[in-house]
Amino acid sequence: MTQISTHVLDISRGAPAAGLRVELLAAAAGDQWLRLALATTDTDGRAAGLAGPGGAEPGRHRLLFHAGDYQRGLTDDAAFLDDVCVGFTVTDEERLHIPLLLSPYGISIYRGS
Repeated sequence: MTQISTHVLDISRGAPAAGLRVELLAAAAGDQWLRLALATTDTDGRAAGLAGPGGAEPGRHRLLFHAGDYQRGLTDDAAFLDDVCVGFTVTDEERLHIPLLLSPYGISIYRGS
């Protein structure tokens, strides 16, 4: 089973995005998605062990970053980005790290190490 983690950096502030909610979802029957985890990034912007101690099974998954809630918590301005959803496929890897670089008007996501 695969362990899944993320790290969110707020590049507009040059700091970790602490307190950002992240959901891990797994594909279910049809177009349905099952929530496996709901986490909040720590003071370093990290959320580890999202798939729990057993890890995630192979298949289609999504990370849903609640970026709008995070941005609105920092300023009174309206957030351009709301929920950022990243789809990916879990194979038989031991560990999968998916970092997100976040700014008020854009993102960059990549497969980390």
